[in-house]
Amino acid sequence: MKMLIVAAALVACGGAWAQNTPVGLWKTIDDDGKTEKSLVRITDGGGGVLSGKIEKIFDAAKQDSKCDKCTDERKDKPVLGMVILRNAKQDADDKEAWTGGEILDPNNGKTYKTRLKPVEGGKQLQMRGYIGPFFRTQVWQRVE
Repeated sequence: MKMLIVAAALVACGGAWAQNTPVGLWKTIDDDGKTEKSLVRITDGGGGVLSGKIEKIFDAAKQDSKCDKCTDERKDKPVLGMVILRNAKQDADDKEAWTGGEILDPNNGKTYKTRLKPVEGGKQLQMRGYIGPFFRTQVWQRVE
């Protein structure tokens, strides 16, 4: 009986930890805080290095869009299925944040340094893209 309780506690702790990481499926919300844009799945590619890929675009008119403004190997590739987040790692100083990576805005082709921070018990993700002192933050909603 004690082993069953210990096992249940470990599973519960593991589930709570998983919710406090950016790993999972997220509904991206535009800067206006209302407009649903896409679903992005963030995964751990090993060694704690995170990446994120667009799995769904909500605007039917943009389903077949390509990243014509991209300047790297993603130029003229379909946005649906595109990796837009690369190389984010847990911050050494702030264990609640992931930094050091980059995020691509496929609308303008620009890449930004990124900072990801789960909030609201992991139900939301603050996704910040920045260049120098200038930044833009969106709050994404966890789907799974």
